[in-house]
Amino acid sequence: MKITVETVVNAPIAKVWNAYTTPDEITKWNFAVDDWHCPRASGDLRVGGAFSSRMEAKDGSMGFDFAGTYTKIVEHKLIEYSFGDRTAQVEFVPTGNAVTVRVTFDAESENPVEMQRGGWQAILNNFSKHVEGRR
Repeated sequence: MKITVETVVNAPIAKVWNAYTTPDEITKWNFAVDDWHCPRASGDLRVGGAFSSRMEAKDGSMGFDFAGTYTKIVEHKLIEYSFGDRTAQVEFVPTGNAVTVRVTFDAESENPVEMQRGGWQAILNNFSKHVEGRR
């Protein structure tokens, strides 16, 4: 099953793309709730390149690495990647002075679909706030 989340970011495509793909920027927005953070991220933005983001509770009580491999890159338009046995696609659609960022990913079987959708949407909302300087 595929799940899709999206947000509209009021910023130019170059700024949106940079914030989504630059490890230093990723650490500033890649978490779902304020008592978590992303202390480190890395990425080799090319087909076959690896990426990894560490997400963890600020109190250190739990955390995990979100890692995978880029499978398709179309600058300012599309990123596809695999993570474990799942895949995801990130679309960047400029409209006027804004960019719609749409993420479609394979659901996993351990957590309810609505929980997965809510977590990924919260991260995307943080992304939008970060790029727009509302964080």
